[in-house]
Amino acid sequence: MTDTENAPGETFDRKIRNADGAIDAVLVEQVSQALLLSDLTTLRAVVADMHEADLGALLEALEPEERPRLISLLGPDFDFTALTEVDDSVREEILEGLSPETLAEGVRDLDTDDAVYILEDLDEADKREVLDKLPAAERIALQQGLDYPEDSAGRRMQSEVVAVPAFWNVGQTIDYLREADDMPERFFEIFVADPAHHFVGTVRLDRLLRTKRPVPVAELVEDDSRVVKATQDIEEVARLFQRYNLIAAPVVDDAGRLVGVITVDDIVDVIEEAADDDVKQLGGVHADEELSDTVRTVALGRFRWRFISLVAAFISASVMAMFEAQLSKLVALAVLAPIVASQGGNAATQTMTVAVRALGTGELGSWNMARFFRREMIVGLLNGVAFAAITALVAGFWFADHMLGTVIGIAMLITLIVAALAGVAVPLALDKAGVDPAIASGTFVTTITDVIGFFSFLGIATVLLRLG
Repeated sequence: MTDTENAPGETFDRKIRNADGAIDAVLVEQVSQALLLSDLTTLRAVVADMHEADLGALLEALEPEERPRLISLLGPDFDFTALTEVDDSVREEILEGLSPETLAEGVRDLDTDDAVYILEDLDEADKREVLDKLPAAERIALQQGLDYPEDSAGRRMQSEVVAVPAFWNVGQTIDYLREADDMPERFFEIFVADPAHHFVGTVRLDRLLRTKRPVPVAELVEDDSRVVKATQDIEEVARLFQRYNLIAAPVVDDAGRLVGVITVDDIVDVIEEAADDDVKQLGGVHADEELSDTVRTVALGRFRWRFISLVAAFISASVMAMFEAQLSKLVALAVLAPIVASQGGNAATQTMTVAVRALGTGELGSWNMARFFRREMIVGLLNGVAFAAITALVAGFWFADHMLGTVIGIAMLITLIVAALAGVAVPLALDKAGVDPAIASGTFVTTITDVIGFFSFLGIATVLLRLG
């Protein structure tokens, strides 16, 4: 059997991705050839039943000019949910190549959260043109989602909800679930609302199906449901899901009316995006940078932080310039000074990473800030003592100068303690100032540790070794 053949009972997914999880190169080439020849039969056979995640990966693997052509050729056979699985830059390029009619037809069959996620990338004129081509009910639902702030629960919610009145019984509810035509594709809970559509509570599907038909739904309502406001920050909602192991949560407006639902699959995306942003920003990379971005976009996006790092490097170098005479007298100082600064930078980065992540997840607050600060200072002190002893011994034997070893040992101790202080204080200060600590902490912390490392080592050396 070849790699592209399926054994009896095996699914087509077996040949979509290779052993590393990447989209299969043979499949990409097959689709490219079919697009070149306008071979709709092959395209339908290969793509039509593909999962949206795999279809998204295929779109990213294709050449830019092939992506809108694939969508146009497949027509109604193309699953527009795949556009939620691609990089932002890829999605924007695809949307630019599609007509408003094609786009309107494609988003009609999507859940509102997916449709909003796609349409929010369009400029206002194109967005209005697409919305105008939709039926009134769908247009109003999508416009409602688009009107909420970008990082709010309202933008991520699905407006299609299963809601029943409290006076129904279990039998009526089950019959409604079986017969209604406008049910969401998947749902995990049933919401109960009053006649004015104010949220009352939640009924779990398993409990509903295990209860006798005559029992009123009101008796099954769980009133401890975690309710989300439509204007609530989506990362706060993600922490709510994480904390209470939620599968779904009702979304209400300011008046308490039920307007939608957020499900765990949306929250997984939010958590992944937040973690991805934090990692990029800690490395001085813009949060919006994607692998599919052009050279120009990446270069311009990284220039700002590289320029700031360059300014910080000149500040650190100016400290060394203050001790130019001492460095010229003892070459060992020039050799050892970067060791102190680099160890301080590494220590500060470790502490800073923990602090930034704890702030981002809500694990660090006023209730435990003093304990966290105390812990990190003690860790800095212990590591400072250990590394001071190690570097003092190595430097003393290396240059046959035990006083030089003492100097670097003292400097190492001071630097690691300051590194612990900076690693905590800088993210906290930026957070209090309303600046995302993941964006700016690295540059500030590195500059502080470099300056302190160079100044303490060279300053102590000037005093103890009488190089002034």
